[in-house]
Formats: sequence, C-alpha cells, structure tokens
Amino acid sequence: MPQGKPDAVPDDGLTTRQRRNRPLLIVHTGPMKGKSTAAFGLALRAWNQGWPVGVFQFVKSAKWKVGEETALLALGEVHERTGQGGPVEWHKMGAGWSWSRKPGTEVDHAEAAREGWREISARLREQRHTLYVLDEFTYPMKWGWVDVGEVVETLTNRPGHQHVVITGRDAAPELVAAADLVTEMTKVKHPMDTGAKGQKGIEW
Repeated sequence: MPQGKPDAVPDDGLTTRQRRNRPLLIVHTGPMKGKSTAAFGLALRAWNQGWPVGVFQFVKSAKWKVGEETALLALGEVHERTGQGGPVEWHKMGAGWSWSRKPGTEVDHAEAAREGWREISARLREQRHTLYVLDEFTYPMKWGWVDVGEVVETLTNRPGHQHVVITGRDAAPELVAAADLVTEMTKVKHPMDTGAKGQKGIEW
C-alpha cells in the first residue's frame, strides 16, 4: 500500500470518505512484545484527535504500573484543565475495576473478567468512547472466562463510530476473522535471548 493507497477498491457502494471513516475492530496478537505498546500509541493518536479514550486492562496485576498509564492519565488531566485532546479513562481488572470497587472483597478472576466485559458491552451500547483499548483481552476468551461468540457478535454489531483494539497472544480465530485489521507480532531477536532482563523505559 504505497503512500496509504489501497491495492484494490471494492464495489461495495460506499464513497471513499465512507470507506475511510469506518469504525475498526483491531487485533494485536502474536508471541512477541509490542502488542500493548502499539495499542497505547494508538490511544495517543486518539487523544490528539479529541476522542474519548477508554483503556481496560485484563489479567495484569493492579500493582503493575505501565508508563503509558501515567502518561495517558496525565493527558486526560490536560483535557480537563484546557480542553485540549480528549478525555481518558483507565481501568484495571486487578484493581477490582474502578467503577465497582468494594474494599475488602475478593473477586474470582473469571468473574472479574466477565464483569469487565459486561461494563464494556454497556459502554459500547451507550457509545461512551471513540477508542476502546481492551488490553490482554484475548486471554479471558482463551481461558473460557468470556464467551468468544458473544464478544464477536457484540463488537460486530456495535453502534456508531467506535474503534476497538484488542491485544494479547493466541487471538481466537473467530475474533481474527471478524477484525478489520490484524497484526501478528513475531520475534526475530530479543535481548532476553542473550540473558538480559526487562528494563525500565523499554518494558515498563
């Protein structure tokens, strides 16, 4: 696709503008690092366009702090103060989901994942965000915590102009088939191959 031009134009009755502005379902999968990093980079672009951004982190511990969280929440504060960019929300399953956190209670991981998906489904119906980042959401589907068919149906039939990016290894074939854009991260080389551990600024 030189200079962003498609190789072929389908006879689908849509104008160039309509085809270019379709809401996209995006999947970043594969065994190599960079899946979440790419999704958070997309969130930065969305913020710059003034889009409401919602990030939902599955699986990761609440104690695990990623640099993008700090940066994007700071940009959300910039929006609140100045009107620049767009609003940002960041929710973590390991933190008990900020919309329903109950101090002192322990929730089964599978039920917490289902609760997160129920909230996301409701937000999609309400058209709450323009970009949704569902980080590591392939794992709850792989482990059977969330029904793949329900996810695909909900995302395929979501209303309005809402982009969704899902990250994680082993994306379900049904999800890959339904997606508009799928990137597979594969390893060529990695510092860990020579015994190096992850380092700040690169891994977090």
